[in-house]
Amino acid sequence: MSDRTQDSEPRRIFIDKQSPKAFHALVQVAETVRATAAEAGLDRTTVELINLRVSQLNGCAYCLDRHTRAALRAGESAQRLGVLSAWRDTGLFSPLERAALALAEATTDPTDATAQTSAYEAARQVLSEDQISAAIWVAVTINAFNRVSILSKHPVPPVHDKPHDRLPSA
Repeated sequence: MSDRTQDSEPRRIFIDKQSPKAFHALVQVAETVRATAAEAGLDRTTVELINLRVSQLNGCAYCLDRHTRAALRAGESAQRLGVLSAWRDTGLFSPLERAALALAEATTDPTDATAQTSAYEAARQVLSEDQISAAIWVAVTINAFNRVSILSKHPVPPVHDKPHDRLPSA
């Protein structure tokens, strides 16, 4: 059997399936981080905004699909999801959300020291130290899941929309 697909790209291994114990440990980390975020006062929509913004930056289609649906279930609006990539250019996000998104971006690109300093300065104005830590942990965790999905080339399966998954049409 060939290790190449029809378009001559090497066949990917679903590393979550290949190494289930390691993946299960990552899932446990995510559950702990989600609980830590809730204890710190970051609601589920803020967590999902972080997950989505990081997934946008990393180009992870699988995680974008999964967390868009999770955000909608958590009560996030289609409008805010639609403009998330340009969050700085809108007034739709609260100071807490803006601080969390800036921290998420700085976590995703750790080589940008200026962005890190700016994100921390902004975060200290509106977030507690527990919230800063939790936001960074959410970003660290979704970055790890992005890498699992991107390197495994997880497909985005078509979903037969349920009413709560459907975005309103224009």
